[in-house]
Amino acid sequence: MEERAFVALLVISSLIVLAENTDHKNAIEIYSLHVESTVTSRFAHTVITSRLVNKVNESQEAVFEVELPKTAFITNFSMSIDGETYPGTIKEKASAQEQYDIAVSHGQSAGLVKTTGRKLEQFHVSVNVASDSKVTFELIYEELLKRQLGRYELLFKVRPKQLVKHFQIDVHIFEPQGINFLETDSTFMTNELTEALTKVQNETKAHILFKPTIVQQKKSPELEETLLDGDFIIRYDVKRSVSAGDIQIVNGYFVHYFAPNEMPTFPKNVIFVVDQSGSMSGRKIEQTRDALLKILEDLRPEDHFSLITFNSLVTEWKNTLLQATGQNVESAKRYVKTVMARGGTDINNALLTAANTLDKANYAEILQAHSISMIILLTDGQPTVGVQDVEIIQQNIQKAIKGKYVLYCLGFGFDVSYKFLEKMALDNGGIARRIYEDSDSDLQLQSFYQEVATPILKDIEIQYPENSILELTQNSFKLFFDGSEIVVAGRIDNELDVLPVEIQAQSHTSNLIFKEEANVREKEKVFQHQKYIFGNFIERLWAYLTIQQLLEKSISAQEEQQKNMQVARALELSMKYSFVTPLTSMVVTKPDDQQKLQLANKPAESDNEKSRFTGFSVRSDRYFLVSQARDYIQRVPKTGQRAILLDMTEQSPDIFRTVQTTPQLLTNEYPHFLFQLPRQNDVICLNIDGQPQAYINLISDRAKGISVTGKLGRNRNHFVLFEITNLDPHVQLHVSKEGTVLSYGGHTTKLPWKKSASSTIQGLKIAVEKERSLTMSASDNITIKIAFVKSPNRFLGLYFMDTDHFSDKASGLLGQFYFDTHLESNPGASQGEDERVLSVHGQKHRVTRKYKKDYRLESATGTISCWSLYITP
Repeated sequence: MEERAFVALLVISSLIVLAENTDHKNAIEIYSLHVESTVTSRFAHTVITSRLVNKVNESQEAVFEVELPKTAFITNFSMSIDGETYPGTIKEKASAQEQYDIAVSHGQSAGLVKTTGRKLEQFHVSVNVASDSKVTFELIYEELLKRQLGRYELLFKVRPKQLVKHFQIDVHIFEPQGINFLETDSTFMTNELTEALTKVQNETKAHILFKPTIVQQKKSPELEETLLDGDFIIRYDVKRSVSAGDIQIVNGYFVHYFAPNEMPTFPKNVIFVVDQSGSMSGRKIEQTRDALLKILEDLRPEDHFSLITFNSLVTEWKNTLLQATGQNVESAKRYVKTVMARGGTDINNALLTAANTLDKANYAEILQAHSISMIILLTDGQPTVGVQDVEIIQQNIQKAIKGKYVLYCLGFGFDVSYKFLEKMALDNGGIARRIYEDSDSDLQLQSFYQEVATPILKDIEIQYPENSILELTQNSFKLFFDGSEIVVAGRIDNELDVLPVEIQAQSHTSNLIFKEEANVREKEKVFQHQKYIFGNFIERLWAYLTIQQLLEKSISAQEEQQKNMQVARALELSMKYSFVTPLTSMVVTKPDDQQKLQLANKPAESDNEKSRFTGFSVRSDRYFLVSQARDYIQRVPKTGQRAILLDMTEQSPDIFRTVQTTPQLLTNEYPHFLFQLPRQNDVICLNIDGQPQAYINLISDRAKGISVTGKLGRNRNHFVLFEITNLDPHVQLHVSKEGTVLSYGGHTTKLPWKKSASSTIQGLKIAVEKERSLTMSASDNITIKIAFVKSPNRFLGLYFMDTDHFSDKASGLLGQFYFDTHLESNPGASQGEDERVLSVHGQKHRVTRKYKKDYRLESATGTISCWSLYITP
């Protein structure tokens, strides 16, 4: 029997290394773990190298998992097995997904790294390690360190779970401006471990090395247990002055850092808009009250403020803003202590009330002339009362604010739509931030407020010579907060010898102009002959910054054409500089597994398997991403080969399992339908005992404006026609074995299977892949795919993606399965039969584990293990 060892979990800008095996203690030995990070002018290049060996006389499954910082881009990953290296390659996301599916269907072991959303950050790979074999994982990523509250921070979470013979964290920092302060901190440091830490620093450079021996790692001489379990932190800042900042130049690219200090703070006018709906009950509302009490104490006497709470109704503490005097603050604190959670969620009315309150205060001249006005929204859920269409809410709020105020949106937990909050914040000059449900949620709220509590500049414009600077990143900024930093990068024309810069900004007391000139040749000399400069780092920094800003702009773009151009440019740069971004994926292929695999003999246990990583959970609104990944893993072909998946998700997912099959159990049957139970990793193979040539209502979801009907062929083996209706925009698709007829606005377009084609109508994309599939997709909605299967008889296979977008109003033969559906154990199962009970809205159906051909795969040999169900419409 093959054992499974969980070998490494690395979290960066924190690092976790996790080793666990239930039967063989340290069967997979991590004999070397190196983290080498080079920080050059805030741009960090990190290489993680983990070397493992299987010490037992049977194969082991090694899992290497990395959680990256949200702002980091993976640039390379490779694994070396017994001296043979298998590198990853960066591809456009759709192309990478296609290559992955083909590799799996052909019986090859393949891994896929993909970002499934802009904020997602989970990386995962597994590999089979033969007895006495070695494997080396190497991961490289890059990120621009962001200055917050006056410092940059590198956080390494160290948790190897075993003693590591060669362990080290090696960090080099080079800051031409000069290092102002540098400190290290740790939650697990002892006197013995302190001796393993060295720190060398001069004017512009620092070297931090943490290299404990095995003896130093031990909890005690008698125990083989490690002390390395906690945080290792490096914090630093650079020297700066009230000037135009610092310009650095390498090989025709420049980066400009601007972070003035010792300036007066603008008075603030801030309205806190706090969700007190029923979903905030318990610990969340308690932490919110605790945070607000502390934040109110931090208000400056010259600030003005107010509080608005909302559930089904909107309640104002006062109908205007009041100055933050001691008396008013105490009154507000008494009000906060009375806030209770109950009712629905009327986000639209609450934010409109806040904007109106600021409008009235401005009109009444209550507020200071030179002050900054902001709205801080905290909510944990979707709008359920009043206006509930998020696009209409976004439009309403943007129209009400009109660029006069800044909106910050804080999403508490994972039941809230982060995309909704992010777009609304970006549309109104602010940012969104997720507040994680944890013991320190109140501290997270306070920390965010501290970041925006001290605005010292507004309306910042940074000007460079117009004809000499190419491809400039963002150079105008609405606000600058003390302790943060503005970063601008661009490409310099080859003819330029001196780079002048002029900064215009407004402080609380005056209009400011900063001027600076940078000698291009002299600046380039600064980085010559530095032993740990990694290539053209400023060019890569420029690309990194440009991609991030293009992705942000695409979120708030008003025109579809503009958005498409921004996304296309971001994709082009991601490919050119080998960045794994939301638009690209990395494919890693490893050698075939020569061992025959066996079916897991307790599928019920594996279905209910919990994460082995403590402190992590999978929320229901994101679980489909993990389930979808497992669905891909389950496509194991009859050759008995293994598929592995590398994935990046916002949550820390539970461990993906590898499905194992034996060739003799495979079948040649295609089911009528394949679908995955919502937020579960169980796949249903559904067959219909219906009448030939009869139309069947498959799914109807009025809330999403989608309906699908289908028609069975004469022999009832397969479906031969589907009718798809989308209400907004009103588009109809008639999909048959001959091709697709698209109807819109009184016109029809034929899309035959013989060639690829695509059309986009008001954000709804219809794409035909030659002789393979049709896809209809739109943002924040279900994706409908129809596979065109040619062998042995031509037929059509329907399936859905992004099914978490289905509403609870979905109906029809398939629609009934997308809510209030789950598998249960079957105590009365026949001996030797793998049976379960499928509960659908309380109705019970007996299902049996079967192996079916997977029409979603291009290969005619692709199969899947599923729960088989027969029903009559």
